Amino acid sequence: MQLALTIFSKNKFPAPKKYWLATLFFLLTACNTPTIPPAITPTPAFTLSKWANLPDWSSQNLSASHRAFLQSCRVLKSRPTWQAVCAGAEPLDINNNPALRAFYEMWFTPYQVFNPDGTEHGIITGYYEPMLLGSRAPTPRFRYPLYAVPSDILTVDLSATYPQLKDMRLRGRVQGNRIMPYYTRAEIEAGAGAVKGRELFWVENPVELFFLHIQGSGRIDLPDGTQVKVGYADQNGHPYMSIGKKLVDMGELKLEEASMQSIKLWGEKNPEKLGALLSHNPSYVFFRELPDNTTTPPGALGVPLTNEYSIAIDPRIIPLGAPVFLSTTYPNDSAPLNRLMLAQDTGGAIRGAVRADFFWGAGKEAGTQAGKMKQPGRLWVLFPKGGEPALN
Repeated sequence: MQLALTIFSKNKFPAPKKYWLATLFFLLTACNTPTIPPAITPTPAFTLSKWANLPDWSSQNLSASHRAFLQSCRVLKSRPTWQAVCAGAEPLDINNNPALRAFYEMWFTPYQVFNPDGTEHGIITGYYEPMLLGSRAPTPRFRYPLYAVPSDILTVDLSATYPQLKDMRLRGRVQGNRIMPYYTRAEIEAGAGAVKGRELFWVENPVELFFLHIQGSGRIDLPDGTQVKVGYADQNGHPYMSIGKKLVDMGELKLEEASMQSIKLWGEKNPEKLGALLSHNPSYVFFRELPDNTTTPPGALGVPLTNEYSIAIDPRIIPLGAPVFLSTTYPNDSAPLNRLMLAQDTGGAIRGAVRADFFWGAGKEAGTQAGKMKQPGRLWVLFPKGGEPALN
């Protein structure tokens, strides 16, 4: 038996490494020709910090941050650690900045996040809602499908037998009496899997569709002038592989040139090589159509993202829903970007401790900013008092 393993955890801290390694070893060695999963980043040392260490904290305008935190509270308020915090957040005057600052300083303790090697800087990237042209039916112009979740994808929940794997999922497919990895991007695009009849929309540009897969949500303008929104529904279980890095390795781009815009331009100039490049990333995303009244896409937390105040993080390390203070710079600029953000989303490429993806919103300008954003940054997680992490 082979298992394609994509592991997600909603726990604040993962189970001790020896337990999940032993469990996965048992599962995989009981199979024929096992597929070994990617290693999970160890829990970093959260170091107790002080408010004065957060750059520009005393001059922060917290109104937009607090609106985003109230969105997190739609989910967090049902959890014991967060109940009193969210109850205290609700009645505050959103325009009273001194009161908002006093609230965070009273209810939270800042902890700086460090990488396993002890360094404090990590990579901050950006994402956005792309806007595509498409149709509900295939035409000579609209030839590239967005699929809903196929009926043959299998999700295995082992938590009943192995409690240490609670909230973790394995994806695959059944072949005879064996569980196999689900199909790769190249195989799906060649027609493998139960995808026929699962087409939601058809779009005109394969590169734009590829970046929709990376972003996880977007908008599609239809020929009748209406616009629909689509969001992440599931994924095939294969790890994300960067095509920008692939182009650098091929000598097609310099490292400093590897942006979303340069990749799109390369695709336009090299259509005969495009299919092979896109297939380098075996990960494939399935979508769902979002309700008409959806203003921004829901993140992994299940609440709408807030433009320029939501980030995607690695939930194995930073708890979803938590306020996270980000210290970085604007894309391709030395101007500081110091802001209280909310950890409301995740992503296949967002792995590691000091690692975040900044949500810019929808449209061309958001895409430009997101495509350029790749610079060092630091993170502080605000833990509610009484729910602080155990220090190493």
